[in-house]
Amino acid sequence: MAPPQRSLPILLLLLLVATAAAAAAQDAPFVVAHKKVALSRPGPGVERLAITLDLYNQGSATAYDVSLNDDSWPPEAFQLVSGTTSKIVDKLDPGATASHNFVLETKVQGRFQGSPATVRYRVPTKAALQEAYSTPMFPLDILAERPPQQNKTFPDSYVSMCLLLVLVHDFGISNSCTSPFQAKRLVGKYGSLVSVVSFVGVFIYLVASPSKSSAAKGSKKRR
Repeated sequence: MAPPQRSLPILLLLLLVATAAAAAAQDAPFVVAHKKVALSRPGPGVERLAITLDLYNQGSATAYDVSLNDDSWPPEAFQLVSGTTSKIVDKLDPGATASHNFVLETKVQGRFQGSPATVRYRVPTKAALQEAYSTPMFPLDILAERPPQQNKTFPDSYVSMCLLLVLVHDFGISNSCTSPFQAKRLVGKYGSLVSVVSFVGVFIYLVASPSKSSAAKGSKKRR
């Protein structure tokens, strides 16, 4: 069974779809607004919120003077750093879309439940303005601890195995280090011997390199 906080947006979305179908059947505009928020950390102790509001006219007639307003963010907690919280579109034809973006920042930690944005538009056949609301958003955990991202750098064991395989190849044995997964299998098979053998291999390589270069020079002189 879905939690109540997640069931409410689903029910509202189904209601919007049903109302849009009814509006299309009555040859009238029906404006739907989708609200989404992306969180990021530009610095320590600061949460940045990128808000995107997408407008869709799901009806069969044009909506005029479409105004979008999302001023539910408390000014004592959220600071506007880019864009505006409102927008006006002259008209929105059937099937047309429009988008609006703005950015907020906050230093207040905690759980925040935002409100839907308000949409108002004019229909030529009606005197009163039509009013609608955007899809709701889930609660935001501002400045909450998040799991660390996986480190995509190769581990030291992989580097050691690559070095070992390069040395083996240099001494005439056909082999290659093609992927971390191959190296991982080798490391799992030989365990801690990888590091020891790699250091020994480096030492042998340094000792053998002068002799190899001397032999190459001797062959050139004989020619």
